[in-house]
This record gives sequence, structure tokens and C-alpha cells, in this order.
Amino acid sequence: MVPRTEQVRTGRRGPALVHDCPRARPTQGVWYVPRVVTDSFLAPRSRPKRSYIRPPTPIQFPESAEMPETGQHLELRTALYLLVRDFVGPRGAVGSEQFVYWDPSDPRQCLAPDLIVRIGAAPGPFPTWKTWERGAPHLAVEVVSPSDASEAEWRKKFGYYRKSGIDEIARFEPDNSARPLRLWDRIDGDLAERSLEGEHALLCDTLGAYWYVQSDAALGRVLRLSQDAPGEKLVLSASERERAAAERIAELEAELRRR
Repeated sequence: MVPRTEQVRTGRRGPALVHDCPRARPTQGVWYVPRVVTDSFLAPRSRPKRSYIRPPTPIQFPESAEMPETGQHLELRTALYLLVRDFVGPRGAVGSEQFVYWDPSDPRQCLAPDLIVRIGAAPGPFPTWKTWERGAPHLAVEVVSPSDASEAEWRKKFGYYRKSGIDEIARFEPDNSARPLRLWDRIDGDLAERSLEGEHALLCDTLGAYWYVQSDAALGRVLRLSQDAPGEKLVLSASERERAAAERIAELEAELRRR
């Protein structure tokens, strides 16, 4: 999505308002040790009683703004959010289209990614994400729609991502047959785009699973997770697991009837 001065948590486009626990990982090859921000570090500190020259003026950070979203974008975003939320489970916080704020003095500095994940954070719904309170998300995903597909729009938004502190970014453009997926990692403060060639090119470090672009009869290209790089071991959604279990039960019942 394009950064806007207004945005919808569950909706879509709008004028630009411009995610702990240590995760043990191998430190060789493509792996690295992520920054660890503990709960005690983020916890608010008590302040002694003082008087001030003028009363403090609270800064308002909007939670939503009303703008439309295409049906296809809603379906793609929701499917990805439900899949990742189920996959992460109690291991972290997962959100979709909430404002992410990184400057406590300027509510215009924000983004509303289609997906955010912070491993180690408390799961559950949250109205907005303020990085000075909860740390930056480890992962953000943008699902591109025709209204924000241009490189100029992306360069503008990418500038905000540089400021946000988010470690890993995925940009999924379902209508782009040549390059539907692009990935970036934060390295030494810079967001470096990955080459998508190589064994671990599609590995999402935050989730510990591989990105996989799959063709869907109804939606076209969809972004999935897989336990392997070729996409032969897809991470199933809750509904897919239920359907597979029902089919297996039906097979067993049919086998018993044949005996």
C-alpha cells in the first residue's frame, strides 16, 4: 500500500500519513542474530512528580481512516494475514493494516502495511503499533494493487520503510508476471534488496519459512508459505487443514464399509 496521511485499518487506500524474546538462529551462511529488545527494556519507567512551565499537550495518533479497498486486494491480504497469524500462533504479534508509528513527535510519520509480525510480542488485537512502545515489527508485507503499483509510489513509501526500523520487507505484486515478489533485509541500517537466486533466497528469516507464489483459480497469484524452497510442503491454512482432515475421515469410513 501507498503511505498516506489517512489510511484504513481494514480498508485500503488514502492520503499518506507519512511489528520479546530472543530467537536462537544459526550464525553462519545466510543466518544472522537479530536485535533483541526485551520487555523490560520497553517497559515504561516511573517518573518523579514535577511541575512544568506549561501543561503537556498529548499528540494524537489516528487508528483508522476511511478509504476503499478492491475486493481482490482484500481477499489476498486477508488470506495472507490468517495464514501467518495461524502459523505464528502464540510466538508473536501479527497485524494487518494497522498504522505503524516510529516518531513519537510526528503522527504523520507512519505506514499501514498489509501484514506486520513481531516475534516475541504478545499476540492479540492492537489498534496501532508504536515502535517506541513495542519495538519495530520484524516483518512487513505490502500487497500491491493497481493504484500503487508504480515505481514512483514505491520509492516514496520505501523512504518511510527506511525510517521505520522494520527488519524484513516483502513486496508482493500479483499482477506482475515477471517479478511478483521482491524482498529486502535491513543490514547495517540499510534496506538491501535480495537477489532471488540461491537456496535461501526466498527464506523469510522472521517466520522461518519460505515465501511461495502460487496460482489460484479465483484470485490469480497468491502469496503462501512453504516449509521448503520449491513449495512442495506448503504451510496449510486452518481451513485447508480442516478440509484435509474431513477428507481423511471420509476415506477411512469408506474403507471400513468395504470390509
